[in-house]
Amino acid sequence: MKEVSGNLYVTTDDGSYGRSGMVTQTITDLVQDGKHYDVCVAIGPMIMMKFVCKLTKELEIPTIVSLNPIMVDGTGMCGACRVTVGGKVKFACVDGPEFDGHLVNFDEAMQRQLIYKTAEGRAFLKAKEGDTHHGGCGNCGGDK
Repeated sequence: MKEVSGNLYVTTDDGSYGRSGMVTQTITDLVQDGKHYDVCVAIGPMIMMKFVCKLTKELEIPTIVSLNPIMVDGTGMCGACRVTVGGKVKFACVDGPEFDGHLVNFDEAMQRQLIYKTAEGRAFLKAKEGDTHHGGCGNCGGDK
């Protein structure tokens, strides 16, 4: 990113890389310091991109978001990457993954991500510990 951007600011929650804290605070600080930006590129967790876009819309800074983490098959067939952008259904793996962040329905996208939470958790545990979960918890459907 450094090679293609005039300014690059990396923010991590714990400060392990770049600036410590919330990315929205970094943007606010930079604008208050008199900086002007032609475009913001936000890449990260859905909730972070949502709040970056909320702020940059108020600041009238065009914002591009990358929705690549929600892809499964890369063809649009599974529908996992379905997202509403500007009131129209798009598929991140076919139509994106970059979109105008001010047009993305982040609440819907985050809600859709929740449907994969249990399956992702089971797959992670299976990869880490082997096939040790055989249901019985009543929550995951693993006992069916």
